[in-house]
Amino acid sequence: MKETVPKWRRVVVKLSGEALMGPASHGLDAATLDRIAADLAGAARLGVETAVVVGGGNFFRGIAGAEKGIERARADSIGMLATVMNALALEYAIEKQGQPARALSAIPIPALCEPYSRQAALHHLAKGRVVVLAGGTGNPFFTTDTGAALRAAELSCDVIMKATQVDGVYSADPKRDPKAKRYERLTHDEAIAKNLAIMDTAAFALARETRIPVVVFSIQEPGAISAALIGKGKSTLVEP
Repeated sequence: MKETVPKWRRVVVKLSGEALMGPASHGLDAATLDRIAADLAGAARLGVETAVVVGGGNFFRGIAGAEKGIERARADSIGMLATVMNALALEYAIEKQGQPARALSAIPIPALCEPYSRQAALHHLAKGRVVVLAGGTGNPFFTTDTGAALRAAELSCDVIMKATQVDGVYSADPKRDPKAKRYERLTHDEAIAKNLAIMDTAAFALARETRIPVVVFSIQEPGAISAALIGKGKSTLVEP
């Protein structure tokens, strides 16, 4: 049926580490991890080449570590290791759904997972595997948002799918401001002019420069990724 046809062929899903906590204050929630893994597997079964960039904030945030006195470059390195833990957990959870997956890390840890390269990622995507990208960009001072924009550009992805706790982009925090306006569609230029916090500045600048659309949607409900892929459910599309 027409409404089940995905709008994009190859995507990068940006998933925060906090999204994997569920109701817990830190770490991994098994039920939440399984739900999101099932959603990613479902996207792949739609025929979409699916990569996911995962954060590490449920274990450690580099900025928070720097605020507590750890040297920023070292704190960011700890945060990158946290993303590897999440990637390994997500890889296994996706495979439990019967969907092949492969974790690739920008920080080479060959005893645990495959080192990231563009060629390896493209190979696994072509084989129908969900590619779980860990380690951010592999460099301190860059967020996993920037990692997602970078991977989307170098893997020639059609869209960045920014999974959040709310169902799109708002003029203000809808949890604090009940009058906040929700946007259905925006251009990159409009998002910058309105100073909307979609991704961090470096990430959004790269998405704008490479003319890659960004879909912002809530990851809270089962099937949210597949719904966004076929144009169902609430989301905001930010495009050139």
